[in-house]
Amino acid sequence: MASDIGERLSAIRKIYGLSQRKLAKRAGVTNSTISLIEQDRVSPSVDSLKKVLDGFPLSLIDFFTMELTPREAQFFARDELIELSDSGVSLLLVGATRKNRKLRMLHEKYPPGRHSGEDMISHTGEEAGVIISGEIELTVGNETRILKKGDAYYIDTQTPHRFRNTTKKTCEIISAATPPNF
Repeated sequence: MASDIGERLSAIRKIYGLSQRKLAKRAGVTNSTISLIEQDRVSPSVDSLKKVLDGFPLSLIDFFTMELTPREAQFFARDELIELSDSGVSLLLVGATRKNRKLRMLHEKYPPGRHSGEDMISHTGEEAGVIISGEIELTVGNETRILKKGDAYYIDTQTPHRFRNTTKKTCEIISAATPPNF
């Protein structure tokens, strides 16, 4: 375990986005102390290590038990997004494989004339989105609005709603909803 301290300290320091110098300053130790520990050239006492960890701040237990590599993917290439629709509307889901998701994040594309369906949609939760390009007609309850590039919406999804592209250009939207359902 002692031989892991340097490697672990270096990894955690990088997770927190700190340089050796910045961690040393925050912990009240010298830069060379941090460097020597990370190189496993010195084995710090419990008190010395605790002082260094106060620069995060991080307990000894957290230091030795913290997961250093993410268990689930945090970054997704375009081809890792899951397509949820085949009706001409593209709904790309970000993070589909994440366990216990609490957020639904979509990259939506509505080609000319396409819509979210003839019937209004209604489900529990909230949804927000930003129009990235083009225009979309959004109906929420009995109110309809044309949203253009840069416009946004934030709706209670229990209110029946529908998206419709009435233009000759594709509309692109980035949206998020909680809970992660439809």
